[in-house]
Amino acid sequence: MKKITPDPPLADPTFADPLLEAQKLKEAADRAIDYYLNPRLIKDPAAPRKPSTLFIVDPAADNETLLVHACESLASASIMASDLAGFIDGPQRSSLLGIQQVIMLGELAVNRVLDRLVPE
Repeated sequence: MKKITPDPPLADPTFADPLLEAQKLKEAADRAIDYYLNPRLIKDPAAPRKPSTLFIVDPAADNETLLVHACESLASASIMASDLAGFIDGPQRSSLLGIQQVIMLGELAVNRVLDRLVPE
């Protein structure tokens, strides 16, 4: 009677050099670690980064204009945070008032720069 399947090979195909296996395992582990902990290595470093132009500040805008808009934005954020704090109680209110104070300090710093700015 004929056999349908051939005899298995005499040599064990799973046997391999332990040093080679250890090297392959180390390389695989390094690739995995680099993929998750250092993703910049995976990307092509020669490709230039192209920033999004969806929200862009006009490069031709002068410093005074930029500072005035920053001051107005900070003032608006301060008022919004202060108004919202009126509706909240407890530690969240204290946190929101702390954020409002940081915004206000930023607004004061921008105002000081505007005061020192020499008109052109």
